[in-house]
Amino acid sequence: MKTAAQLNQQFGIAGQLSFRDDASGLVVAEFINKFATASLCLQGAHLISWHPRSQSKPVVWVSRDAKMAAGKSIRGGAPVCWPWFGAHASESSFPGHGYARTVPWSVIESGTEPNGATRLTLRLQESEKTRAQWNHDCNVDLTVIIGDTLRMEMTTENTGTSDFVIGEALHTYLQISDIGKVSVTGLEGCEYWDKVGGSNLRKQDGAITFNGEVDRVYINSAAECVIHDAPLKRRIHIKKSGSLSTVVWTPWTEKANKMGDMGQPDGWREMVCVESVNAIDNVVTVLAGNKHTLIVEYTATSL
Repeated sequence: MKTAAQLNQQFGIAGQLSFRDDASGLVVAEFINKFATASLCLQGAHLISWHPRSQSKPVVWVSRDAKMAAGKSIRGGAPVCWPWFGAHASESSFPGHGYARTVPWSVIESGTEPNGATRLTLRLQESEKTRAQWNHDCNVDLTVIIGDTLRMEMTTENTGTSDFVIGEALHTYLQISDIGKVSVTGLEGCEYWDKVGGSNLRKQDGAITFNGEVDRVYINSAAECVIHDAPLKRRIHIKKSGSLSTVVWTPWTEKANKMGDMGQPDGWREMVCVESVNAIDNVVTVLAGNKHTLIVEYTATSL
């Protein structure tokens, strides 16, 4: 692994992108430009925060009790779930949501977009441990573009001679005023697997509102979702491509209390996950020699 000093020399952009050594021993990329500030941990290619200058509060939420540690995922931000989503299909000892969010990624490119946004591309590092869980020849790259819009592009390239199947997600935690005062539109009429209600298949009726734990996998939909937040006077738009599932999740009180890192006692009320996913009915077959790209764009606008 390169040190922060080495990364600054090779990939740093004066006044826009720098790297620092965190007290945890992990390396963090810090973005600052005319549009926004953001941070990203190289372990897991884990975007920690994104705060457009146009907004009074960040758009990407991170718990005030979040911990950074080698081999552990950070509570909040945008964890990368890959190469499976949820529990592994056959190996209960393998980590939920795959290993990509807890292993090192390498910086392979940085730059500035024509409009002044800042770009950073990372590649998942393979090891004996990862190959024991996923023995396929591939490259996995994540490009993050920090501007007034946050754009994330995750590409899985099958460099081998056999097809393989992946599940994946950008498990993004989004900052809201209060979970009981927001709604999510865009999924009206969609079918979803209700993981709170016994994994039953249901159909969404109207906008999504929250008065208890919600853990749903909406399937067969590439629709843009919008979080409507009257107290913050804003909408958060989640526009995607290369994804046919959307997960909407809030833990609510009992589950949040068991987690211990959600920002006690009520930090969980200030976030909702609207995740761009390929899972269950919508896992992706990547043919030998081909690529699959999941793209998500997040934008905040005024009500």
